[in-house]
Amino acid sequence: MISVLIQIIQSVAWLLTVILIADVIVSYFMNPYHPIRSFLDRIVQPMLRPIQRFLPSFGGIDFSPIVLMILIQLVETFLINILVAL
Repeated sequence: MISVLIQIIQSVAWLLTVILIADVIVSYFMNPYHPIRSFLDRIVQPMLRPIQRFLPSFGGIDFSPIVLMILIQLVETFLINILVAL
């Protein structure tokens, strides 16, 4: 049972990371109103906004996606460690 939960956590973390990377990439090429970009933004922006409030952009470069990727990995590791300890 625990191994199934670990796999689910790993899959969700991987999926969120892939969606985040896809959102960053399409933001350079697609119009903000394109349906694919709008879909990705609806998933990613609620997670990025709190980070962007505290992390200023440096020279027009937004580092919030990198911070979010690190946070996703930290939460994944934390949850898996809790499950392994049970």
